[in-house]
Amino acid sequence: MIDTRPVLVVTSLNDPTADVVISELHGRGVPVVRLDSGDFPASLSVEAEITEHGIRGQLRTPSRAADLARVRSLYYRRPSGFAFPHLDTQDARFALTQARYGLGGVLASLPGCLYVNHPHRIGDAEFKPSGLAAAVDAGFLIPPTLITSDAETARAFVKRHDSVIYKPLHNPVYLVDGISNVVKVAEVAAGDIDDSVSGTAHLFQRRVPKTADVRVTVIGEHVFSVRIDCDLLDWRTDYSQLTYTVVETPSGIRRALRRYMDHFGLVFGAFDFCVGEDGGWWFLECNPSGQWYWLETETGLPMCAALADLLERKP
Repeated sequence: MIDTRPVLVVTSLNDPTADVVISELHGRGVPVVRLDSGDFPASLSVEAEITEHGIRGQLRTPSRAADLARVRSLYYRRPSGFAFPHLDTQDARFALTQARYGLGGVLASLPGCLYVNHPHRIGDAEFKPSGLAAAVDAGFLIPPTLITSDAETARAFVKRHDSVIYKPLHNPVYLVDGISNVVKVAEVAAGDIDDSVSGTAHLFQRRVPKTADVRVTVIGEHVFSVRIDCDLLDWRTDYSQLTYTVVETPSGIRRALRRYMDHFGLVFGAFDFCVGEDGGWWFLECNPSGQWYWLETETGLPMCAALADLLERKP
């Protein structure tokens, strides 16, 4: 019997990673409804009734409709934010909150739907302190880490360790002369820290002398590990300098990955590790909506097929 239930893909218009997944699903004959929650209510509408059988109703885009009671799975990527530029500030704030808790609440409550990942679980996992604490509980090694708004505490932490780096706790985009920029990971000395630290929270972490980095992508039960070699502090700053090698995932890391995923209720995660001089894998972070497709292009790993299998809900 043919399964006609659709897969919902929630993301922005410009998302090449979602494009390849949708193409793979189309090739398998799996119906897909793509939408951007930021299009609500201009070109996306919702009608949802809460019944004794759960949510019933429809989502409608200009070209597709989805029965809310029959959604097979939902791939939550990177939708744009709600926006109401035609309203004044107070009305726009009210409309935005109603859209977030209304449409957002409906999308988070689809009966029988497999979420990759559930938007609430993504939100939980994006807090770096929560991720680092969960990593310790899961059994990963993590570098000594300080989160503070106190300059003296930060300076004392830097002095206690041979080398310390600063990382943003979250990385919003800055526009500089119209060009998107983010705050980069950087090494800091005690003399670099002044009283401006008191303006907000900061994350400092001992720098682990490393021989390489590893990106581990978990897709359902599949674990794909790729060693990344370069001379950069943060390999994400220049992809042209990177070389890639597929590597085996140590059994202890596999067990810790599963514990971490279960802690947050994730079925997809992009994990970053650095490999210490003794060969140990040090946990840096997990991005529950991280990029992965470029690694398939570089290595040939069947990651898109694994994700499509998951969304298709193959046994």
